[in-house]
Amino acid sequence: MSIPDDLLRDIAAMVESEQTNQMSLTVVVNGAVITGRLAPERVWRQRVAEVLRDSDQLGPFAEVFSSAGTTAGHPADPPSHLHFHVARILQGPVGIPETGGMYRIALGDVSAWTVGDFSYSDK
Repeated sequence: MSIPDDLLRDIAAMVESEQTNQMSLTVVVNGAVITGRLAPERVWRQRVAEVLRDSDQLGPFAEVFSSAGTTAGHPADPPSHLHFHVARILQGPVGIPETGGMYRIALGDVSAWTVGDFSYSDK
């Protein structure tokens, strides 16, 4: 893992402190381009837990994401991950998945980034 960009860490910290999900970001991680909106970890974990809870096969895993206090860092700790929701992996002219996904990305794995999300079209 590389040393995370201080500016990117500041953006992640601001998202965490504001409890907002309106910051759009595009990152490059191991050659993959991921674009979407950042969410505070607590909000991200709640949403993942909701999705898992609705699954017959994955329902038991919802509790892992619901118990944010057991693995989430102390609020004063700098963020170690970006939490994307409504995010897509860009592959050529399309985004995968079409509906957007939930991604957790270690700050140290980001090799490039830009504010905003890339639009794409299958036309």
